[in-house]
Amino acid sequence: MRILLVEDDQTIANYIVKGLQEAGFCVEHASNGKEGLHFAVNETFDAAIFDLMLPELDGLSIIAEMRGKGIATPVLILSARQSVDDKISGLQTGADDYLTKPFSFAELQVRVQALIRRSSATPASSVLEVGDLKLDRFTREVQHAGQQIMLQAKEYALLVYLMSNAGRVVTKTMILDHIWEYSFDPQTNVVEVLVHRLRNKVDKPFGTNLIRTIRGVGYVLSAQ
Repeated sequence: MRILLVEDDQTIANYIVKGLQEAGFCVEHASNGKEGLHFAVNETFDAAIFDLMLPELDGLSIIAEMRGKGIATPVLILSARQSVDDKISGLQTGADDYLTKPFSFAELQVRVQALIRRSSATPASSVLEVGDLKLDRFTREVQHAGQQIMLQAKEYALLVYLMSNAGRVVTKTMILDHIWEYSFDPQTNVVEVLVHRLRNKVDKPFGTNLIRTIRGVGYVLSAQ
């Protein structure tokens, strides 16, 4: 599942991103309000986490703009503002939940998962299917032809990303950005190694070729 995080405190952002990635989420991080708004209105997310006090554009303005455009992405406000009036203002603007800093990551994760479950889009989007390959993003179960497949965290994150973009080519750079969110040497082979490991679990035992290399471009997952 894909989460948008808009947080200008880099220490807090790194903490949240790391925790969510370890929980199997793909995270897009924006450090200011304008960048966060751009992501919120131009890309699709299962949930969003917004700070209120942000450079360039505050969190409430982002939420108001989203709701004005009919974007129903569930939003959790994460803020140091703790007054009842602040919470009421956030919820009235269109946020779905409000969590104050300092916070427990375990509580943050549970609240995000609850928001996604309550979202009207959840029943249609929780399960990804490509041919006989099926992935449930809530239970994190992966099956191919009815047989369960056990994946490590990075393998699972890559499969979610490929299945979410089924039929579309994703580049090595895109995978590095969404799975690791680190600046790697362009010559690194971590993507190739991870793809090889995933193929050995998803394709090889079943004699299929769902994950294909588009030489010089990237990878595509498709039943065709």
